[in-house]
Amino acid sequence: MLATLFREPGGPEVLEVTELPLPAPGPGEVLVRVEAAGIQPADTAIRSGWAPRGVTVEYPATPGNEFAGVVTRLGEGVNGWATGDEVLGFRLLGCHAQYVVVPAEQVVARPAGMDWAEAGSLSASGQTAHVALSALGVTAGDTVLVHAAAGGVGSVAVQLARAWGATVIGTASGANHAYLRSLGAIPVTYGDGLADRVRAVAPHGVDAALDAAGRDALVPSLALVPDRTRIGTIADPAAEGLGVRWLYGPRSAARLAELTALWEQGRLRLTVSAAFPLARAAEAHRLVEAGHVRGKAVILPWAE
Repeated sequence: MLATLFREPGGPEVLEVTELPLPAPGPGEVLVRVEAAGIQPADTAIRSGWAPRGVTVEYPATPGNEFAGVVTRLGEGVNGWATGDEVLGFRLLGCHAQYVVVPAEQVVARPAGMDWAEAGSLSASGQTAHVALSALGVTAGDTVLVHAAAGGVGSVAVQLARAWGATVIGTASGANHAYLRSLGAIPVTYGDGLADRVRAVAPHGVDAALDAAGRDALVPSLALVPDRTRIGTIADPAAEGLGVRWLYGPRSAARLAELTALWEQGRLRLTVSAAFPLARAAEAHRLVEAGHVRGKAVILPWAE
């Protein structure tokens, strides 16, 4: 199979496409032919040398934390899946490849009508948004501020919070304001004066804030949200020094199935704004690192 990999940390130029042996599923695992795999800021950060807590990245490494595709082989003891089943799922690294081996409990069925690019883009951003909003205690009646609301995590967070009964204010450039309104958010422009702009549209205050942007988004959040335990970030390492929460948590098939159910109900919309073959992985990483992708970008491993 072909896969993208990097042999040492560095910029997008360290990525290469190479041929690797087709992996074999072990007990409890499935082999999936990957039709699409989302690209996360976490992928570009790992390529640059960062590692999630408790994880040691071994080189050479293949990026990719989410995928969608077709089950082609079952490991010993796998029940509930058959070859030919269409699935989406998650694993840490290894997904930007034509095939991936993954524990069977880390996949769910692809809903009918969900295209491959959408399916490949859901798991990482969707579960990150779900974990973050759950940790912040978002519930009906809350007013929630989401920074970088037009990005992959932000787009899902806006819709989840709305589905849970919250009012959502989303920060974005002016070019994405109509998009945020279509998702159910009240848009505001980020940058100097943000706190005053948020107060103007939320005269009764803000109950919780999710930072998916970094770049000093926490400072206005501190001015707007009285309870610091309800301010969290997935993007700013300065969080703990400011007394707010670094948000992370376990992914699960149950959480992913809740997201696919929302999509089937028409309450979750997925936006894929760019797709790349493996050979253009470096270009894809540069786009994601620039921070202006609406929704998600994906890798299509079989595209030329």
